[in-house]
Formats: sequence, structure tokens, C-alpha cells
Amino acid sequence: MWGMESLSYTEAARRVKTAGYDGMEISAGPDKRNEAVQVMYDNGLELILMAFGGGSNFIEHKKKYHDDLLDIASYKPLFINAHTGHDYFTFEQNIELIQVATDVQKQTGVRILHETHRGRFSYSAPAIQYYLLKVPELRLTADYSHWVNVAESYLSDQMENVNRAIAVSDHIHCRVGHPEGPQVNDTRAPEWKDALESHAKWWDAIRARLQKANTPTLTVTCEFGPAGYLPTLPYTQQPIASQWDINVFMKDYLKKRWQV
Repeated sequence: MWGMESLSYTEAARRVKTAGYDGMEISAGPDKRNEAVQVMYDNGLELILMAFGGGSNFIEHKKKYHDDLLDIASYKPLFINAHTGHDYFTFEQNIELIQVATDVQKQTGVRILHETHRGRFSYSAPAIQYYLLKVPELRLTADYSHWVNVAESYLSDQMENVNRAIAVSDHIHCRVGHPEGPQVNDTRAPEWKDALESHAKWWDAIRARLQKANTPTLTVTCEFGPAGYLPTLPYTQQPIASQWDINVFMKDYLKKRWQV
């Protein structure tokens, strides 16, 4: 629903279905989950749900994270994409939260993936290495655009770190970042050709790994954000490109690249 907040779930689902998507990844609060799930199923769309902790107080955050995961899992989405922890929590605290997710996954049978995201335990390619060593069963949603922004580079000098993440990434957010931001202004523009190719090679590697393992499905969320992530003109706040068109382009780009 990011960028479609003015639409109802039904209107958004129909627009998404018409554009040729297979499903939606939705962040729905407790009061909206029943409606979101029902509308997706009514429109023949697959559903990924998102989970977040809450607050800077670790004890309160952990309880909300646990309760949120448990409630979301009851809806039986394809899986849960979790924004886990904070970069300012200690390593031990973030490990506790990862363990909470592992316990909920075992209890409910619903997979939980942890998104690579600024501000979370997974905020950078080097930082996540400690967690991958400590929790070998950790599985990720790959949004490496954040890492590009944090490192101020396309990570060519730390491919070992990236490759360890690729080995455990099961879902892709196909946003393209650049050294000074988590999202280029328009992937269709020729000046971002190299940025797009840098990210696409990482996505290719995730897909190749899953194909080798005979995994039947790879999910990809086209996640270019609206104004805020998308640059705007000063004063008028008019976006300089169409978020919707960029996301559709990304869907079609990957389908063509992968011949699916």
C-alpha cells in the first residue's frame, strides 16, 4: 500500500492485479489485517505480511515484536517479512529478538525472514556477519540498497560479506540504491544503468542459488517508495518521477531478464 494510501485495499488489489503482479506485501496494523487478508484472497493475490517491533525500550519492544509476529502468523501468509531490532540495541538484545522470531516460526510453521534495512540489526553488510555466524539458520529479505547507502559504495570491496548474505536470502526487495541514498530517482534513466546492473547481479545470484536447490518460487517485491524515498521538487513537493511506473518497470525488467 506504500504510495497507494488514498486507495482502499480493494481498489489497490484490483490495480495491482491488472498490472500483472502475483501478490502484495503489506504492512497492516492489527485493526486492518482481517480486511487486507480477505481482499487479497478475494482478488487471487498471494500475500506477504510485514512485522515490526515497537519503541526504544527493549523489554516493551520485545513483547510487541513477539505479539505482532504471533498474530500475523495466524493469518498464514506466504511468510512474514520482519523489520527486526535496532542498530542501537546490543548484539545480545538483537539475538534475543531473532530467537523470538525463530520460536514463533517453529510454533506456527510460518517462515519469518529478516529484512536488511538501515536502523535494524541488519543495517550493513559487515554488521550482519556476526549474526550470520551466531545464528546459521537466519534467513533474510535482501534489500541491499540500504547497504549501498550505508557503505557509500556498490560493495565491490566487500563481496565476501555480500556473498554470505546472498547464501541465506530467500526474498528480494528490488529497490536500487546508490552511494548517497537508498533509492535512485528513476531506474529507467541511463545514468543509473550501472547501479541497476550492480543490484541485478546480486538478485541473479539469489535466484541461481534457489534454482540450484530446486526451490519452486522466488518472491520479489517491487518496493520503490513514494515521496520521501522518491526525490521531490522543493516547495511543491512534486515527485520528479512516477513511483508506480518505476515499480512496474522493475517487474517487467526482471521478468525479461529472467525470461519468466
